[in-house]
Amino acid sequence: MRWALVAAWACLVVFMSSNTGSNLSGDLGLFSELYRNLKAMQQSLLGPYVDLLSPAAHFCEYAILGFLLANALRLHIPLARACLVAIACASLFGVTDELHQYFVPGRMCDPLDWLVDTLGASLGALVARAVFSRSER
Repeated sequence: MRWALVAAWACLVVFMSSNTGSNLSGDLGLFSELYRNLKAMQQSLLGPYVDLLSPAAHFCEYAILGFLLANALRLHIPLARACLVAIACASLFGVTDELHQYFVPGRMCDPLDWLVDTLGASLGALVARAVFSRSER
C-alpha cells in the first residue's frame, strides 16, 4: 500500500506538470476550481505580477512525495537512511519532471523549480523521520 501511494502521488505530479496554468484554469474539475481560487487569492494579496503559487505547489507536491517515499523505504532500510534515499530519489524525480516540462507546450524546464522540489522533498523526509522515529520508540 505504501508503494502504491508513492506511485499514485508521482502520477499526480506528472499530471500537474503536463498542464499549463491556462489548462488548470479550464476544465479539469476540482483541480481547476482549486487553481482559480488560489490564483485569485494570490492576486488579491500580492498583485497580478507576483507568482508564488507555482513554487508553493512544487514545494508541497515534493514535500508529500518525500514523506511518502521515506515511509515506503523505511520498510526496507533504517529510517535515517530511508530519509536520505527518499530525498535523493525525489530530487532525481524532480530532474526528470523538469525535463518532461521542457516538452510540454507552455511549460519550461527551470532549475529553480528543481531546487524547490528538492527542498520540499527534504522537508517531507524530515517530517517523516520525526513522526516515525517517535512512533518507533
